[in-house]
Amino acid sequence: MAVSIPDLCVDLLAETDVLAECLAEGSRRFGATSGDVPTPAPGWNVRDQIAHLQFFDRAMTTAVADPERFEAERALLMAHPSGIAEGAAMASRTMSLEEAVATFDAARVELIDAFTSADPSTRVPWYGPAMSLGAAVTARIMETWAHGQDVFDAFGLVHNASAALRQVAHIGVRALPNSYRTRHMDVPTEAVRVELGAPDGEVWVWGEADAANRVIGPAVDFCLVVTQRRHVDDTTLIRIGPIATEWMAIAQAFAGPAGTGRERGQFT
Repeated sequence: MAVSIPDLCVDLLAETDVLAECLAEGSRRFGATSGDVPTPAPGWNVRDQIAHLQFFDRAMTTAVADPERFEAERALLMAHPSGIAEGAAMASRTMSLEEAVATFDAARVELIDAFTSADPSTRVPWYGPAMSLGAAVTARIMETWAHGQDVFDAFGLVHNASAALRQVAHIGVRALPNSYRTRHMDVPTEAVRVELGAPDGEVWVWGEADAANRVIGPAVDFCLVVTQRRHVDDTTLIRIGPIATEWMAIAQAFAGPAGTGRERGQFT
């Protein structure tokens, strides 16, 4: 799926706007305590989720603009005894929600500037393998959607689809090998076809038409599973074949160690 960097940035900004609307509605519902509302991620509240996005936006900006500096900072963060995500969270946990949102907004502007100014052929170092610039933008879209979902769940709000949803699904499909490697499992050699129904009625398809292994269902459900925001058994996804079934049980669109996901029945 060939998409230009400017088009990807439009999708990133669209999902950023969806998250901003969620935060505004949460503030109206919960007032000054909205930042303290717990999210489904154990030990993380709404403020932590926004601070996490801000931290890694700035890290990505550095990775694009100054890769040597990023690699030095990465080494320090990866040495944190509680892991990368918790180390990043601790670095910004003293912020108020208002401070976290303000710094996130500023970081996102800088990130968009870095993406649109960079050579499209740039290879971007990260906490996993280095990525193309397009993959790096898509990764930030996916992270915004996933952590945004945690905030929507915390506030009890519906996460309306933006143009970014297709990019989340795309990175989820492309991350099949990562889902296995992060668990030290052999990557399947047999193809999996993915057929997803988009909110507007379009069908998004990846993989060969004659593949024996298939994942079929709503795009939102697929995105919730590959970002580990829902247990696959709590969705309407149809899994055909042993590889498709196994993949959906371990799917992980994000870099880093194997995630724990959500418990079955947590959102039913």
